[in-house]
Amino acid sequence: NHQQLWLPPGLAHGFLVTSESADLLYKTTRYYAPEAERCVRWDDPAIRIDWPLQGRAPLLSPKDAAAPALGEATLFD
Repeated sequence: NHQQLWLPPGLAHGFLVTSESADLLYKTTRYYAPEAERCVRWDDPAIRIDWPLQGRAPLLSPKDAAAPALGEATLFD
């Protein structure tokens, strides 16, 4: 649908695909630098996101599966 969503640098974000498939493209302000990434546990009770999982477990990357809770996460510089 050619729509974009701008996320400011350092803003935590997550996505859940509820259709059979989806294409997600990132446009970044700088080159990808994995050492600069930070992560927060997707199901942290402190954040209280009601993910519509419909009884299915999400497919997570190893990085996301090992993410710390918000209160334990390192800050984005």
